[in-house]
Amino acid sequence: MKSLQGKRVAMLLTDGVEQVEYEKPRAFLEEHGAKVELVAPKARGEKIQAFNHLTPGAQFTVEKAVQEARPEDYDALVLPGGVANPDQLRLSDAAIGFVSRFAQTGQPLAAICHGPWLLINAGLMSGRHVTSWPSLETDIANAGGRWTDEPVVVDGRFITSRKPDDIPVFNQQIEKALLKPHAAHA
Repeated sequence: MKSLQGKRVAMLLTDGVEQVEYEKPRAFLEEHGAKVELVAPKARGEKIQAFNHLTPGAQFTVEKAVQEARPEDYDALVLPGGVANPDQLRLSDAAIGFVSRFAQTGQPLAAICHGPWLLINAGLMSGRHVTSWPSLETDIANAGGRWTDEPVVVDGRFITSRKPDDIPVFNQQIEKALLKPHAAHA
């Protein structure tokens, strides 16, 4: 049996997502048996334009509008980066509301690269130890978090990572978190 059989994971993203930060974690989770759903502030069936740094990449189809997504339906939330993706998402009340409500479930919440911007806007950074793309260090400190330059940082159920090179350890920590029980207050 695959280790994550029966687990449901939401990946919240929009146009400008760093393609590899969506594709590789999704492929890893699915290979291990999880059901992954692309959640976005667009209608189901609409397209998301991914990027490879500044070059347009593949397009991905929205599987669920964030306005219709229910945090309690998922065992984990993954927030891919890129610069434009989380910058647009943090201007979406529906996306920030989803992240905030998801945090109340006590389930694992993982963010890579610029993804932690959503944790800041959702009011979840205070007292957290995280990592991210280096340019977020000041934003994280200003939001009450502690930043370190490490491939992956796990703080309770919060998993953060810096960049595409760190995806293998990021994925391993998401799998590990999904395999252990969680409490809503964690």
